[in-house]
Amino acid sequence: MKNKKALVLGCGVIGLTSGIRLLEEGYEVEIVAANIPPDTTSNVATAYWYPFRVSPPEKVLPWAALTYDKYMELVKIPDIGLGIFNFVQIFDHKVPDPFWKPVVSNFIRVGKDELPPGYVDGYIAPIARIETPIYMDYLIARFKESGGKITKLDKEVENIEEITVNHKLIINCSGLGSGKLFNDKEVFPIRGQLVKTTNPGLRDCINEEEGPLAVSYIVPHGTYCILGGTADDNDWNLEVDPKTSEEILRKCRELDPRLNEAEILGERVGLRPGRTEVRLELEHFSNDLLIIHNYGHGGAGFTLSWGCAEEVLRFAESVCE
Repeated sequence: MKNKKALVLGCGVIGLTSGIRLLEEGYEVEIVAANIPPDTTSNVATAYWYPFRVSPPEKVLPWAALTYDKYMELVKIPDIGLGIFNFVQIFDHKVPDPFWKPVVSNFIRVGKDELPPGYVDGYIAPIARIETPIYMDYLIARFKESGGKITKLDKEVENIEEITVNHKLIINCSGLGSGKLFNDKEVFPIRGQLVKTTNPGLRDCINEEEGPLAVSYIVPHGTYCILGGTADDNDWNLEVDPKTSEEILRKCRELDPRLNEAEILGERVGLRPGRTEVRLELEHFSNDLLIIHNYGHGGAGFTLSWGCAEEVLRFAESVCE
């Protein structure tokens, strides 16, 4: 390939960051998608830097590291939906250090006397938190200001040949859509339900992933908190389940009783794009079509986005002269 031209399929956080990195290196980039912000899964995510439900660790770690560093730079830009808070993960049993410890700054272990009753181990690390509606708007603006074009499709792409006219390089960031589009049997939804409340003064993110209240997390923003949640494999249901919301509130109020005073502001459901492992590779799809696949990020799309975008660029540079 001699022209630096790429078509990105998908307009979530993965598609936008991939498109931005290509644009910044001189590519002509168009994004096509049936759903664009604010109507994407990324827009309803409880986004903070944390490698959740994603594998394999040896591949995930460098992508997560680059993204962590990128957020630490971007957080200096005001009003783009990024901030820093302490991520506090607690356990009712002894645990080793997490595989992602080398990536973060100021990782601290905490003992039983510093934890809520019933918990015996845990750690704290400063991480990025993302207000997705604001941050996604920032990515859209940055993409367009860099010369990118976004085209909204009338329906989901059912055959890749529908969008290959005049394009030799496709960046596939279609998430769950890749299951049907590429007959990928390893793709599956991970359903997440959330509750939004007012913030009664919380500052730290608390995560309980393996104990009696699992999966529970409290994600405070300035005036509100996002409480979760669920991680139900192969559940395509996008309707809010009132009983699930009650259970989320019960668990999170047990983690931090101050939430008993919080007002409920809303509920939402999203489907994380699960896969046995992230697919990030170059495929010679046909004699005149190359596809760079970038999907299957589970609950870590925002956590891996910039690192995976860098690898997409590396693949593109390997085939474009």
